[in-house]
Amino acid sequence: MLNHVVLMKFSDPEDAPTARDLLEGLKGRIGQIRELTVGLDTTGSAVSYDLCLVTVHESADDLRGYQDHPAHLEVADWIRPRLAARAVVDHES
Repeated sequence: MLNHVVLMKFSDPEDAPTARDLLEGLKGRIGQIRELTVGLDTTGSAVSYDLCLVTVHESADDLRGYQDHPAHLEVADWIRPRLAARAVVDHES
């Protein structure tokens, strides 16, 4: 399994709940997603990011299929211009 972990810091942290809702809306719409979890930061520390997305995929090909899916691209088009920073780690489990 391939775990795709994305941390997002928004220019306006108030955008994070909307991003969470949009990302959670991808569940069941994209066949290449085995699991999808979205969490919002609760501590607000100086080093915190606002949102953490974790998706699980069978393979790197499934991850690419998810990333290229029109539903994902639509959500990404809303999120990208609102980001101040993003970090990604893809790891096997």
